Amino acid sequence: MNLMYLLQMTDSTFPVGAFSFSNGLETAAHEGIVHDAATLEQYTRSVALQGAFSDGVAALIAYRAVKNGDIDAVREIDRQLILFKMNDEARMMLQRMGKKMAELAVRLFPDSDIVARWLEDIKAETTPGTFPVAQGVVFAVAGLTEEDLFASHQYGVINMVLGAALRCVRVSHYDTQLILQKLSADVPALYEQAREMTFEDMNSFVPEMDIFASMHEKGNMRMFMN
Repeated sequence: MNLMYLLQMTDSTFPVGAFSFSNGLETAAHEGIVHDAATLEQYTRSVALQGAFSDGVAALIAYRAVKNGDIDAVREIDRQLILFKMNDEARMMLQRMGKKMAELAVRLFPDSDIVARWLEDIKAETTPGTFPVAQGVVFAVAGLTEEDLFASHQYGVINMVLGAALRCVRVSHYDTQLILQKLSADVPALYEQAREMTFEDMNSFVPEMDIFASMHEKGNMRMFMN
């Protein structure tokens, strides 16, 4: 059953709204920075690395906090993560997807007090309710492993960009699947690094992403929310 949970929560059709976001790709494509399979691979790799050592670490910390029954630690990493984000669109993405994840989780795991309390905290605005933290909560409740969580997180980040690319970059499904295969091979090594990191070790220095976000907020290209 755990494998089925993993497949369900990693599927691109899992209804948390990932299809509405491009992780800055829309602006990068509009500006001609990403224009083919090679530049798309470089861009997606940067997004994956940024995600691994920021959101991925936060998800692991939240997962462990739930396993230890420490809901206060879950709230703290959630607050710290939203402060970690430099642009409004990144914060909006994490909060909208996080709330969707929590709303869905209370239906999937109706007997979980932790999931119910997490959604209540989000609705009461006592915690931001970021998506990586919600993933950590839900994966812990579902009985999945840390490795499952990190792999699912990385797959989602990569697939979000590649799915968006099919709508705004001159690439084919063959191109995007090859990129997915290449970047997926990096995930075990990234996990070995991320699993040892604390919040103080988190980093996401890809300044171009924040520049793209600021341009997108004022731009005319609005296929995606960010």
